[in-house]
Amino acid sequence: MKRYLIRFWNLSDVLKKIDVIICNEDENCNNILHHTAMLAPPQQLNSVSGAALQMQRELQWFQGVARLVHPFLNHTRNVYGKTAQYVFTEQHKSLREAGEKWLKDTSESCMLVATLIATVAFAAAFTVPGGNVSEAKDPKNGLPVFLKNNTFSLYAAADAVALFSSVTSVVMFLAIMTSRYAEQDFLKSLPKKLIIGLATLFISMASILVGFGAAFTLILTDRYSWAPIPIACFGFISVLLFFLLEFPLFVELMRVTYWPSVLHKKNRQPLFSEKEKLRTFQRDRIKQFLKKEKEY
Repeated sequence: MKRYLIRFWNLSDVLKKIDVIICNEDENCNNILHHTAMLAPPQQLNSVSGAALQMQRELQWFQGVARLVHPFLNHTRNVYGKTAQYVFTEQHKSLREAGEKWLKDTSESCMLVATLIATVAFAAAFTVPGGNVSEAKDPKNGLPVFLKNNTFSLYAAADAVALFSSVTSVVMFLAIMTSRYAEQDFLKSLPKKLIIGLATLFISMASILVGFGAAFTLILTDRYSWAPIPIACFGFISVLLFFLLEFPLFVELMRVTYWPSVLHKKNRQPLFSEKEKLRTFQRDRIKQFLKKEKEY
């Protein structure tokens, strides 16, 4: 019995502490949501790289706390007449602008690379290695010389993948540059587009290098049988360098967007206190009373 009393006493203490944290207001009538809406200190912001990802993390914190507390607090105003959402917009204006600039600069650079790859891949489709058969009497007239070669099939497949993936990357980065850059766009929309753009850009770069290696192998393999080995090595080094330099950003984007560690969903249990419920009940009763008076 004593053990159950201790548990009950500890539970009541916890509920009291939660009640104090959620319902207390400072001298300016700022509640827990108002304080969450404040811009985080630099040392906390710098834990995430990139202004856009920092804005995303701030949004995740604010919305995570908003899901925990009672909806009544979303509409509570401080002494200056500002809601928590207004405070968040006001505090994060400069960070949103920095995130917009970071995304535009990143998209512009990546789109330039993707456009160059698309141009090269499109041209390579009509200038196949070895050329085409040009004998009028030959039934294969107009067809590529290495059409039946397996390496040529690899070249054609790699060129097609490079073209389609680079065009997809250009579309994604163009969508980022023409976005409205609203606050909510930084939460899911813009990071998803950046993830798809970076992934397709990496695929297009790897594919164009594979196609280049296949073309060189077709041309040089009869005279230099060792040619495919250095071509493959240099191509692998180029892909590896891009992978090592850009992969950390890609992983961080994936982690923050799809697996956020900030107030994970499985831990988001509402913390509605009795004071909040009573306050909401009183507010609803006043609304009903005013509505009845108007009817009379």
